Amino acid sequence: MAVPKKNQILSSFNNDQKFRHQSKHLLLELYRCDYEKLNDESFLRCTLTRAAKFARATVLNLMSNKFEPQGVTAIALLAESHISIHTWPESNYSAVDIFTCGQNMLPELASKYLIEALKAEEHSLRVIERNPPAAVLKQMRTIV
Repeated sequence: MAVPKKNQILSSFNNDQKFRHQSKHLLLELYRCDYEKLNDESFLRCTLTRAAKFARATVLNLMSNKFEPQGVTAIALLAESHISIHTWPESNYSAVDIFTCGQNMLPELASKYLIEALKAEEHSLRVIERNPPAAVLKQMRTIV
């Protein structure tokens, strides 16, 4: 196999595999955010929980850590995957990862909510559509 060049995406699928985009992975960069909100662990935990609700996701667990002198990392483990946030208040910057699986998920609404809640004046959003094979899609869990 050849070594990939920078930013080159390699893919090898046989024609028998069937793929459907039912999993989305959003990479959200938030710039010029409110310093206090980025440094408030409790606020960020509540914000992730609300973002999960907007995405129609179910929070299974929530972990966070407050760094000294500033910064927070929080991760919401979802039945449908995860939402994570890493903040650098001193730079008014945050990196967010939203990964949801399933046809009924609305991760874009979660990202919109996070942009507003953290008062980001600028943002960048990249959406990656994951391609699990049909056999995995049949086994995806649903929350009752």
